[in-house]
Amino acid sequence: MEKIKMTTPLVEMDGDEMTRILWKMIKDELLLPFIDLKTDYYDLGLVHRDETGDQVTVDSALATKKYGVAVKCATITPNAARVDEYNLKSMYKSPNGTIRAILDGTVFRAPIVVKGIEPTVKTWKKPITIARHAYGDVYKASEMRIPGAGKAEIVYTDEEGRETRELIHEFDGPGIVQGMHNLDRSIIAFARSCFNYALDTRQDLWFSSKDTISKTYDHTFKDLFQDLFEAEYKEKFEEAGIEYFYTLIDDAVARVIRSAGGYIWACKNYDGDVMSDMLATAFGSLAMMTSVLVAPDGTTEYEAAHGTVQRHYYKHLNGEETSTNSVATIFAWTGALRKRGSLDGIQELVDFADKLEEATIETIENGTMTKDLALITTLDKVNAVNSQDFIKAVRSRLESKL
Repeated sequence: MEKIKMTTPLVEMDGDEMTRILWKMIKDELLLPFIDLKTDYYDLGLVHRDETGDQVTVDSALATKKYGVAVKCATITPNAARVDEYNLKSMYKSPNGTIRAILDGTVFRAPIVVKGIEPTVKTWKKPITIARHAYGDVYKASEMRIPGAGKAEIVYTDEEGRETRELIHEFDGPGIVQGMHNLDRSIIAFARSCFNYALDTRQDLWFSSKDTISKTYDHTFKDLFQDLFEAEYKEKFEEAGIEYFYTLIDDAVARVIRSAGGYIWACKNYDGDVMSDMLATAFGSLAMMTSVLVAPDGTTEYEAAHGTVQRHYYKHLNGEETSTNSVATIFAWTGALRKRGSLDGIQELVDFADKLEEATIETIENGTMTKDLALITTLDKVNAVNSQDFIKAVRSRLESKL
């Protein structure tokens, strides 16, 4: 068959370790044989980020704003051990945090549901979508090690030079302090994305935070959500037959565990990070979840929500066979290709993305899967394969569909 032509590039952000290996396998086996792939490529591997002083991460985010669609591989956020391992010049911040701070918006994450992989929570019958705010909080925090006794304050200085102060703590010895921020416009954009997504998918929307403890920070989130809902969305929700409500995050966790699923759960940035991992694992695997950042201007960035699979990478370097689940990375590519095709009016590209997802799911449902899924599947006949053989099995099924 003739390769599918693209007219506009999508931004390609390469990553680290085992997911970088899978990235190349997916391109070589599942994309390049069928698509005349056009990408604006950025190497977000830790070595290259260090060489550029992390400027490449900023450049990739700006390119995403330019082209409107990006696909991202998993990347390392270095800790002290990684600084030593890679001999880094700096302990760089999360590349996802940097990209999200530039693009803003909301990250929507939902489990990839397949027959034979049953949720750990027996009451869950439908997928639960996490809507995660993509700006601020701990990901843009400033931190300080307090060396000894003294006073720490938050100080706001307005444009006329007037100061407002709030005591954080009177230290009587060493400690730590952290300052977080957010923006009304970003919170409102987050709320609007959640309300629109709920209407588009006709699902109830929950929002949770901890306003009983955080009476200004979290309470502002609660108020801005409620104000926007009352002003613009209440009647639309009633017409659609769906519900919006706010609850404390600890109450939300209890409700989620006893629910049947089938709704959107909106969370602040870090809460969404933790809860999406919990949901992904309970639905089957961190490698079985879609993740897309939707910015206020419509820019989208698709990614695999899991890490770089460090343990498998070291096995790979030693020449050992690995069985690493590539489904989330495949679905990051299909999401980006479908969006690019939709924006550019290339139905062939949209159809290809649909068929690749179908081929991936059908491969698993017919018993061929990586070892992480083979350990938890309820299917009787299972063929547990290595990383490359799974991708090749998907290719074989994809070719029959094309």
